[in-house]
Amino acid sequence: MEFKDNIPIYLQIKQYLYREIVVGKLQPGEKIPSVRKLALQLTVNVNTVQRALQQMNDEGILYTKRGEGNFVTEDTDLLAQTKQNLINGELDKFVQSMNALGVTNDQLSSILTNYLK
Repeated sequence: MEFKDNIPIYLQIKQYLYREIVVGKLQPGEKIPSVRKLALQLTVNVNTVQRALQQMNDEGILYTKRGEGNFVTEDTDLLAQTKQNLINGELDKFVQSMNALGVTNDQLSSILTNYLK
């Protein structure tokens, strides 16, 4: 995983794990790799991974079983909401990028319709 310099690494780790969950690489109820394994895999500090996982626990997307590790929530409504949030975030970035190129929202709608045909 390549990290961007302008975004805190723990936030990028959260985004990475959210994507893994949304695309189904991590299933509801599945145990995620340990903090140490993730730190080694992503070549980051253990504390950075711990911070990302703690926030995901606080948000309810992960839960901890004492002595067993962290697991993906089985709350399908929360998972659907998480997916929608990711989609909205990507759409926001795309639309802002197109608007910065001088493309209006009406033009963008037409361009997308033609592109998707």
